[in-house]
Amino acid sequence: MKKSLLVVGCCLLLWACQKSSYSIHLSSYKESLMPVDSINTIIAAQIKEKGLFEWSTASDRMLWSALVHGGHVVSLGYRVDEKLGAPSYQWRRQVIREQVLDQLYAVEKKNNSAVNRETMELWSEAVLPVLNVLVTSYETMITLRYSPLVRYLEPMEYEAHLYSNIAERQSGCAPNLPDASLVAGLDYGIVSPFAKASWNYPHHGLLDAWRAVSGVGITVFLIDTGISYEQENLGSQFNQGLSQKRRLEKMVTLPRKKLFGIFNVGLTETPEDRCGHGTAMAGVLAAPRGTDGNMSGVAYNVNLISCRAAEDVFIDEAREVRGVSDAFVAAGNRTDVHIISLSMGRITVSSQMRDAILYARAKGKLIFCAAGTSLSFTAGWAGVIFPATMSEVQAVTGVTTGSPMESCVACHSGPEVDFVVVMERAADKKHPLTVADSGDAPSTIGGSSVATATMAAMAALLWSRYPWWSTTELLSRLQQNSSYFPNRHSRWGWGLFQPAQAVN
Repeated sequence: MKKSLLVVGCCLLLWACQKSSYSIHLSSYKESLMPVDSINTIIAAQIKEKGLFEWSTASDRMLWSALVHGGHVVSLGYRVDEKLGAPSYQWRRQVIREQVLDQLYAVEKKNNSAVNRETMELWSEAVLPVLNVLVTSYETMITLRYSPLVRYLEPMEYEAHLYSNIAERQSGCAPNLPDASLVAGLDYGIVSPFAKASWNYPHHGLLDAWRAVSGVGITVFLIDTGISYEQENLGSQFNQGLSQKRRLEKMVTLPRKKLFGIFNVGLTETPEDRCGHGTAMAGVLAAPRGTDGNMSGVAYNVNLISCRAAEDVFIDEAREVRGVSDAFVAAGNRTDVHIISLSMGRITVSSQMRDAILYARAKGKLIFCAAGTSLSFTAGWAGVIFPATMSEVQAVTGVTTGSPMESCVACHSGPEVDFVVVMERAADKKHPLTVADSGDAPSTIGGSSVATATMAAMAALLWSRYPWWSTTELLSRLQQNSSYFPNRHSRWGWGLFQPAQAVN
């Protein structure tokens, strides 16, 4: 026993001597972590200058500081020298994955003897070349960041530090209650058999479009905060009135919340909306044109898949990045899905989410993303937020009634915007109708979120008229029947889409 202890002690002494220069270097980084305010200033400056912030541009010190502030949770993308979908892709992906995990384990073990090789991956990934792991040492970060096997290494939980308080981070969540101020003839009209059509529908000619299309046969995959179990029109009464023979699915990809700092421990997540946002978006998209006096969704005969991928509208937690990424992969893998709608976002680029979006896009899905709605941190400088900044998605924002075109209060705009939706009345700032969390009295919802859900639904209307079209053909028709075509606007993209015109 004494001999064993002596051998171990000698080994530790030798290791300490060999790494003494590195330990001093590491210590200096620990003592000089960049404060959150300094990191945020750099992020804001880069977004002002370039329109987005990529973690690949951060210095080693800044990246390490962000990892520490963000609890060491890392999104790591590795290189696979086979094209995604190739016959040998999965085999090559597994080989490279094991090599990267071996590299990670070897370095982490030096600094933490308790590291377990079998449990290093927080969430397993079966499709994308991505790992979600804890990186607890500066040496590990440097080794992996500059490894030829690694495409990117990014903090997954720093985003929360970009908002001053939890109320800001959860501001998209609110009691989704009925709006008692709604006035018939002003805020809505009645359509057969007995449903309310929101005041903004005529601005896009939706009542005329409904004479020809209703979204039948098209499936929209809504990535959001889920659906309230108490809203019957997004449950047992999904098929009623003129809405018939369509499908509603509710699923969840949001991983469990960590408990006592431990991942994958805690209550299992469900598809139920605890925020109110997802229910509101589902109502705008697909609420039935029914008989109970509630509002009618834009595409009232569309099939809807509601995926609870995040807790709130800001994708700032590691588990939310994972949940949204898994949602895009799930949507991409389903042959019945035509359109993906995401009315959430974040300030910095998440390369893991980008990988998942590119995967879904390569599978032929048409993707709509919200351009963003400002809070105190972003007001005055932030343009279109991620992932709406991606050229592979259609960025949507909201505008007010009247001319010239103006954005809704706090709605983001910029050159990345592809389409706009009228969703705020200039005179009184009234927003469009949607379903409340329960009951048959409608609520209202604003921001670029509702604009995105509305645009996704209008695309579904058009696709139901031409179900044989490819994504490219459909997108071209959307552009051609929008107000600025053929001259794309620098702030409003193609402008207001008119579905009645497009389906004729």
